[in-house]
Amino acid sequence: MSGGRGSALVVGVVVMVALAVAFHCEVAEAATYTVGGAGGWTFNVATWPTGKRFKAGDTLVFNYSPTAHNVVAVNKGGYQGCASPRGAKLYTTGKDQIKLAKGQNFFICNFPGHCQAGMKIAVTAV
Repeated sequence: MSGGRGSALVVGVVVMVALAVAFHCEVAEAATYTVGGAGGWTFNVATWPTGKRFKAGDTLVFNYSPTAHNVVAVNKGGYQGCASPRGAKLYTTGKDQIKLAKGQNFFICNFPGHCQAGMKIAVTAV
């Protein structure tokens, strides 16, 4: 009987280790991107996502002066029309960290004229 218990214990440990490794790999794959690079979240960043491959769970960091800008997570219509739909999530810290959802993610600055001046990004996460 003790051999059976030992085998069950070994199998249990192997399963726990496999789960820990799988969880660690998933977490390790998430990346952090600073929107706009060194210049931060500012005007003319609409093309910043070009050439980058984003995954669901990656984090976008928006660095900006909170007295001059903000970040609003919007839908496609809000992005295209530079408008904040009712219920849109507003970020105002100047060091916002936002995890990407799978699919399309849209962000604008809703200070007057800022979105129209290119202060918006569309990011697709796989």
